[in-house]
Amino acid sequence: MSQTTSTIRSFGFFLNGNWNTHGREAVVTSPYDHSVLAVISEAGPDDVEVAIESAVQAFAVTRKMTSQQRADVLHKIVEGITTRREEFARTICQEAGKPIRTARVEVDRAIYTFQVAAEESTRIYGEYIPLDTLESAAGRWGLMRRFPLGPVFGITPFNFPLNLVAHKVAPAIAAGCPIILKPAPQTPISSFLLAEVVQEAGWPEGALAVMPLSNDDAGILVGDDRIKLLTFTGSAAVGWQLKNHAGKKRVTLELGGNAGVIVHSDADLPYAVQRCVAGGFSYGGQTCISVQRILVHESIFAKFTEQLVQGVRKLKSGDPMLETTDVPPLIREQDAVRVAEWIDEAVQAGAKLLCGGKRKGALVEPTVLTDTTPNMRVNCAEVFGPVVTVESYETFDEALSTINNSVYGLQAGIMTHDARLIQTAFEELEVGSVIVGDVPTFRVDQMPYGGVKDSGLGREGLRYAIEDMTERKLLVMALR
Repeated sequence: MSQTTSTIRSFGFFLNGNWNTHGREAVVTSPYDHSVLAVISEAGPDDVEVAIESAVQAFAVTRKMTSQQRADVLHKIVEGITTRREEFARTICQEAGKPIRTARVEVDRAIYTFQVAAEESTRIYGEYIPLDTLESAAGRWGLMRRFPLGPVFGITPFNFPLNLVAHKVAPAIAAGCPIILKPAPQTPISSFLLAEVVQEAGWPEGALAVMPLSNDDAGILVGDDRIKLLTFTGSAAVGWQLKNHAGKKRVTLELGGNAGVIVHSDADLPYAVQRCVAGGFSYGGQTCISVQRILVHESIFAKFTEQLVQGVRKLKSGDPMLETTDVPPLIREQDAVRVAEWIDEAVQAGAKLLCGGKRKGALVEPTVLTDTTPNMRVNCAEVFGPVVTVESYETFDEALSTINNSVYGLQAGIMTHDARLIQTAFEELEVGSVIVGDVPTFRVDQMPYGGVKDSGLGREGLRYAIEDMTERKLLVMALR
């Protein structure tokens, strides 16, 4: 259980329904002013073994829970988060440096995620299969049903410390699977608060563990065959490495991107500008579907770019606790240093800086670059900071080719009213989702979310995650 001493809280890791404080201590600090927010206890290898054994034992209980029982737990979690909405929002703001207005949106999304999971827990359907298609199979038919897969290991990033945790925990509960969670080391507090809510909701003891872990200790879970699914959200380099060490278990990966948006000649210009500003700089660009590459038809390029720069210059950077802040500090100063280096590198190679570009500590000014080339890291890699590039194109096919010229393929945005171009984009773009009439940063939590190429494997979104957390089993009936 959490405690408050002045402004510093203390948390043990959550295991077997208890809060354990025997592990190595670590501190959680604010990205904005580096103040200490909490002292936490990290779990060790012995705790990992206990967590796995507890999850295996808990699975004997969770796999037999009715859909009504699972839905009831999820509805109670919805109520618990709703009651503590502002506490969750302020925690996200403090530990992740997310502007308080955006943090409240994340809490509301997490509430919605658990609500949809409650509904989907009652819709895990099967299938009737006629088998009498051969004379020798006369009188036979099959019934396919989904059963819970088993213990799940989830690894989550810092940038959505509640809702991306919800995208692991909610479908696991809906499917009837125990879950062991490793939250990001920068943002574990939101996960601890969620564990309190889940415990109060009546999820069985041992069926949820929230454990800050070293990478080596997390590797034990990745390789253990008693864990039936690894679900990871984070960087591409780490994700594919984990997959290589996951053994026989299922793996789903939601990785990075350098999302592009095409603004065609018939686009609503003010709306396109407004959405690109929001999509490129919300939470300082620390989102895998943040707008990074903007491609604008040459006929409207000058006007669009002028309005884009005007919009970006109006953004306010600073203290995430202020209601007026748009762009917060990056999660670590070393990330801000890297982003500033990439900006300087692009300018030295011939790019034109239209606004921003300066760094103060972990704060990077909202930055717009043009005259860039595809091989510059601000284009070909994932910036994960408040930086966009804007370039013109002559033909729509040229724009599609530019979007596809990437190792990533998460989401892309298309701003046009031309149905033929929309159809072409849908057929040709190498991405998991094509967002028409908006930027690629758009996401609703029930949609099948994920990418291709280095952007990942599998899909999140409650129904789709539940499918990954269940196993098909066929019953063949031969009644005479």
